[in-house]
Amino acid sequence: MANWSGDSRRAGPAERRCEREEKRRQREIERQLKEQAKLSALEKARLEVEAYENHLELLLSVHKDRSAGIDWRSLAYQLPSHNPPRLARHELVALAKHTDLEEARAADEREYEAACAVHAQKIAEREKMHTLARRVLSGEPTAYTEAVSTSSAFTEISNLGSSVHLAVDTAKLVECELKVNGREIIPTDAKSLTASGKLVVRPIPKSRFHEIYQDYVCSCVLRLAREVFALLPVDNLILTAVVDGIDSRTGHTIELPVLSLAAGRSEIEGLDFEHLDPSDAVQSLPHRGDVMTSRRSETFVPIIPLSAADVTPPPPEAMDFRSLLARAKELRQEIRSMLRSETAELAAAAIEPSELNQ
Repeated sequence: MANWSGDSRRAGPAERRCEREEKRRQREIERQLKEQAKLSALEKARLEVEAYENHLELLLSVHKDRSAGIDWRSLAYQLPSHNPPRLARHELVALAKHTDLEEARAADEREYEAACAVHAQKIAEREKMHTLARRVLSGEPTAYTEAVSTSSAFTEISNLGSSVHLAVDTAKLVECELKVNGREIIPTDAKSLTASGKLVVRPIPKSRFHEIYQDYVCSCVLRLAREVFALLPVDNLILTAVVDGIDSRTGHTIELPVLSLAAGRSEIEGLDFEHLDPSDAVQSLPHRGDVMTSRRSETFVPIIPLSAADVTPPPPEAMDFRSLLARAKELRQEIRSMLRSETAELAAAAIEPSELNQ
């Protein structure tokens, strides 16, 4: 089993991409809060409530984002770029202006050598990704872990927790563990306005606080599922969320698994992430745990995470006729989808089928 473990807080900078309106609005709210000394009491109250509501919206909509992913097939069969042309730009200018031809030719040569160096670097990077893409498509476990460790997608979810761990069981099944931010990320006080516009601050009831945190954890897990499916050509995932908790036997802080989810690609891709409720979505999928806490101690109740044995289908000889028929239909549909996809990609890339065997 290949393993990868990365600290997302120490990862490289994520690729810039479009941000949701909530994030852009949050920055505007923060700017206005810095100038609140200039505002009236009513304006301050309105901004505080708006900032509170927007913060909750960000926490509970983590699942709405997803990185673009990587098209491994395109990378595997991408043709190399042409060598840079040898131009005579400076020489032509020198001829027109009757200036020093030798110096102009030397300048053209320097530019050509610089372009060749850049091209050589791009060729080396392309070859590296070309090789990795072929290994990923062949289902090599170590290629999966390399793809994850070099992808900016996992940096993009650094706000979800401190680390993501990935283990490759098979070419079609991987397990992920996400260390989720603790309950301190959820505000303990609710803010609202009276009819006259005055600020009202009240403690959030414990039951409601737990519901918000549960939705946040479920949102994080769904986001991770989207990122892994976008990055790797796997069919199934096991995702487990862990949080800091107290070991009742020692009193020490340990990481406790509180939610474990099994998800298929078709199940995740079939969800409407703009409108779903994160907890309801998780409840509709095979899972174990629901971020429960003890009523007496209010500490998290740990669970036993799902494993590959819980989601791997039984061998054909152990199936009854109905199960075999259903499985045969699933495989037929998968083969049809793969053939359509490969035909479209070959047509777009103008690659002869015979080249695939080289």
